[in-house]
Amino acid sequence: MTDSVEKTGRNVDEAVNEALKVLKADKEDVEVTILEPGSKGILGIGAKPAKVLVKIVFDPEKVAKNFLRQVAAAMGLSLSVTTTLKERQLSIDMAGENVGALIGKRGQTLDSLQYLVNLVVNKGNVPYIGVTLDTENYRQRRKETLESLALNLAKKVKATRKSVVLEPMNPYERRIIHAALQGNRYVTTYSEGDEPFRNVVISPK
Repeated sequence: MTDSVEKTGRNVDEAVNEALKVLKADKEDVEVTILEPGSKGILGIGAKPAKVLVKIVFDPEKVAKNFLRQVAAAMGLSLSVTTTLKERQLSIDMAGENVGALIGKRGQTLDSLQYLVNLVVNKGNVPYIGVTLDTENYRQRRKETLESLALNLAKKVKATRKSVVLEPMNPYERRIIHAALQGNRYVTTYSEGDEPFRNVVISPK
């Protein structure tokens, strides 16, 4: 997601400003390469214009923050967004009053927002960046809840020798269930159904 333009002006600043108008960008969002510094000449005679190449620099963290703040503003929420980009994995944490509204039932709103941020961040010709969106440590709390659920249901399946079908879950949550019971000697897990109603089945071995 980069764009660039070459512009000339009486001096470098003028050339850069012309380029910013074309790109509809702010100075902090671009990289400037001076192609010709330009010169005033003598009494205006022999003056040469300045020439610059101005390129928009794609910043996934800034893009994600701007998008989430726009969403929060539309919902009437005041939001603080913290981002960490490491090895093409973007972790985003949101904080603020009534931020629980961004979680939704079983994290559905949070998952939808994460999907949208993924689309926004990966729009354009850049290597893919994974996005994880969280607030109030919901992801970790949900992970612990699902792991506990998986272990309790595994005990039930072991005792009754009957399979248990869990409620539909997204791929991330299904992986948590599978991982929690991967080494269990008494049960096995598999997924069935079609998205978005795909669910995990816990069966006796």
